[in-house]
Amino acid sequence: MHKGRLEAFSDGVMAILITIMVLELRIPKGPDIRDLLPVLPVICTYALSFIFLAIYWNNHHHMLQATDRISGDVLWANAHLLFWLSLVPFTTAWMGQHAWAPWPIATYGANLLLCGLAYYILAHRLLAHHASDSRLARALGDDLKGKISLIPYIASIPLAFYYPALSYACFIGVAMMWLAPDKRIERVLE
Repeated sequence: MHKGRLEAFSDGVMAILITIMVLELRIPKGPDIRDLLPVLPVICTYALSFIFLAIYWNNHHHMLQATDRISGDVLWANAHLLFWLSLVPFTTAWMGQHAWAPWPIATYGANLLLCGLAYYILAHRLLAHHASDSRLARALGDDLKGKISLIPYIASIPLAFYYPALSYACFIGVAMMWLAPDKRIERVLE
């Protein structure tokens, strides 16, 4: 299979996930600005999850641009990533409706952790099919940022039961870390 098909399929899945999440947003009951207050947690959770999906889409796109070939195990690793990403609308909706309840927050954190692990596995399956001096290997480097991201996700799970606000801080911290432009792949592709 050509990598373009893998990228197109993944792009389509991610677009559908964002669409599913936006369809979960409910119109406020009244016309006043105060009527937004009850749906504000859902809107904020949607925004956070939209950012995470956009980060995955962006990094996935860049990683595949540096990729020369794919294989069956890469297809399965990509499907594994898409599976965990497909649960983001569910965990987003649950956390949005129960913004300070520990189980929805912990489940959201576990979902993000599993997305991060799946992305790590996909990157390493791709690296296994490329030389150590390939564009992909040079672009990914030691992926310190990817490894560090897993730590706040792990921490967010138990924190949800004691300090839910710190779980949110973990999520926002990781999102901010990835929103900062990562020029590794772009430099290699130029």
